[in-house]
Amino acid sequence: MKVGVIAVQGAVTEHIDILRKAMNELKIAGNAVPARTTIDLDDVSGLVIPGGESTTISRLMFDAGLQQKIIELAMEGLPILGTCAGAILLAKEGDEEVQQTKTNLLGLMDISVNRNAYGRQVDSFEVDLQIDEIGKRPFKGIFIRAPTIEKVWGLTSVWAEYEDTIVGAKKGNVMAITFHPELGDDLRIHEYFLKMVLNQKPPTANRV
Repeated sequence: MKVGVIAVQGAVTEHIDILRKAMNELKIAGNAVPARTTIDLDDVSGLVIPGGESTTISRLMFDAGLQQKIIELAMEGLPILGTCAGAILLAKEGDEEVQQTKTNLLGLMDISVNRNAYGRQVDSFEVDLQIDEIGKRPFKGIFIRAPTIEKVWGLTSVWAEYEDTIVGAKKGNVMAITFHPELGDDLRIHEYFLKMVLNQKPPTANRV
């Protein structure tokens, strides 16, 4: 297994480190590697778009020709996980701030996002989340200038909530999470994603 992490800006090393730990825990033979060019994406089994600054990541991906390649791979069934800024980029719709900054969205998920829903960096917080898909034990969500998912539609389903706000969504082979699972020591979300990668490609009707 080879999981790529888009490495143009953001929490790249944190995702690579926790993916490697999760692979070790699940006894998966593989590696997590940075992906900066389209060539780096040629043989990946899964892909992570990390948190960071969504407009910057979007621009750098576009300049490197990564956007179209990611869309093509998603259509082929490649499992993709976007966290925080990555979740914004997976969306079909963004709020006024997304539109004003001319952030290029990948449009892979039927979700609408509010880019800076919780305010500034000083308004960051941690909270226990109950996510049924990964077990009964709460998962500590780390929210840093986090977006929210305002609505889902079509084949997209709600995957995680916090106080009636959507903080995680899934559509076939693509997941969007508005917090930072890579900054904690709980491996379960990355293990969940790796199990998506291990499984057969979803039926065509469930792909993006």
